[in-house]
Amino acid sequence: MQDISGFGLRLSVRASVTFPTGIAVTQFADDGDPFDAPTQQIMETAMGLNGDLIAFSKANPIKVALSVIPNSDDDRNLAVLAEANRVGKGKRSARDVITLSVGFPDGRSALFTQGKITDGAPANSVASAGRYKTKVYMFAFESVARS
Repeated sequence: MQDISGFGLRLSVRASVTFPTGIAVTQFADDGDPFDAPTQQIMETAMGLNGDLIAFSKANPIKVALSVIPNSDDDRNLAVLAEANRVGKGKRSARDVITLSVGFPDGRSALFTQGKITDGAPANSVASAGRYKTKVYMFAFESVARS
């Protein structure tokens, strides 16, 4: 029998400038995927003029999304990280290099390295159900090691 429970997931985000010692992330949302690493295209394909299949490799970033409880400590920390790395008129970006460490409940782990934060909500949003929307923060990484 396989136990595929995600209860007990642990994450640590280390940002080279903003959070050099790292922050723990454990306050995951109830209405969004807490940790999502969607599929990644590993090969491009095309068809030649006469119907021959052409395949070629192309490097793509490894994307990760974290969904946390709005206004939680984890949300506040990730919002600080997003704002520190946002560019704007008269504003300097921290240009953090992100490392994400993931501890799964079954004892396995993953280490995502050479990353950047790519998306983050600039403010709270309210859903039609009358509650704050879950905050989603997105990252892109150069590599991942699993154990």
